[in-house]
Amino acid sequence: MSAHKWQFAPRFRRNAFGWRSDTPIQRIKEAVSEIKQVAKKEPVIAAEGAVVLLEKLSPALEQVDSSSGAIGTAVNRAIDALVPIIAKPGVEQQLRQRWLERLWEAVEDDGMTYIESLGDYWGELCATAEIASAWADQFLPLVEHIWSQKSSVHGFYKGTTACMASLCTAGRYEQLLSLLEKAPFKWWHDRRWGVKALVAQGKKVEAIRYAEESRGLNEPGWQIAQECEAILLSSGMVDEAYRRYALEANQGTTNLATFRAIAKKYPHKPAQDVLRDLVVSQPGTEGKWFAAAKDAGLFDLAIELVMHSPTDPRTLTRAGRDYCTKQPGFAVASALAALRWISQGHGYDITSMDVLDAYTALIQAAPNAGVSEEKIKEQVRQFSAGSQPGSQFLKTVLARHLII
Repeated sequence: MSAHKWQFAPRFRRNAFGWRSDTPIQRIKEAVSEIKQVAKKEPVIAAEGAVVLLEKLSPALEQVDSSSGAIGTAVNRAIDALVPIIAKPGVEQQLRQRWLERLWEAVEDDGMTYIESLGDYWGELCATAEIASAWADQFLPLVEHIWSQKSSVHGFYKGTTACMASLCTAGRYEQLLSLLEKAPFKWWHDRRWGVKALVAQGKKVEAIRYAEESRGLNEPGWQIAQECEAILLSSGMVDEAYRRYALEANQGTTNLATFRAIAKKYPHKPAQDVLRDLVVSQPGTEGKWFAAAKDAGLFDLAIELVMHSPTDPRTLTRAGRDYCTKQPGFAVASALAALRWISQGHGYDITSMDVLDAYTALIQAAPNAGVSEEKIKEQVRQFSAGSQPGSQFLKTVLARHLII
């Protein structure tokens, strides 16, 4: 294989970066892009480049501040992109073995645990059952030794996950399940491989039962739900997958993201049914699903939700402004709700400008909805006349507009 001069290589010398993470994150992205570009025409050379980058990552990043998690996320994304590039080429066993030996040496020398997750992909990196089986035999003795110790302390070995991944790729499913029985704790991080082994054998019912038995005080229930959901979906049991796991398995960073994820995965379910199921699953937070209902075009439901519990007034004001002409009735109701929740003291750091923005959106939408300005003002007067925490603030800001 001819030598290739990688532009990224000299940038990833040991301790190449200081404590700031922005520059190394950008360099990682550039390196991955360079490797991907080469992979289009020269997959073997690209695989070699991926191995080089993974070897260099941890030594280069030793001094970078990782407290925010940003650099760790960048490395994980790079690994996700690089593993298929290394695994795909059909190369001679001797060359692949050299790649694996270099990668494993990098994992063992990884004091910052940046590339520790390579163990999850070890079976994929082996590419063949034969190579995976050989690596499993290499890892097994130490894993069994650590797990056989009758101690309250769970010994740690970097090769544990790589061993299970190798056994799985090698098709040694029963041996993998037997090994897991020796584990001192029922940790999902380990037992997920047992689920994969059972699925690979066509034992899907047993796999779900095995996954459910892995639940515990500190186990990631959403990950277990995701695995079980995937098993049911792969079996065509869509309704059961939705009923048992959809809500837990598809939690996003926002309520809107959660709704979108479920709606996309279960397109046969009416959006309104999905949303109502989500609302029921979190009683007392109906208003937080306002954006999801609005995004789905369920305007009546959105207003119904916002009447039950608080929604961020700024979100409601934006809806009032954005839908002033498209859905004026919805816009009026949204802007009114914004002022109502402000009068009751809800909203973070609400300013006079926030109040005026909501009132302006309300006044602009009212004519389009066929609602008189006087009627609108009367409703706002009611909000400002109460004894709620924000009523006086509302009254002061809008005094001139309401002629109070």
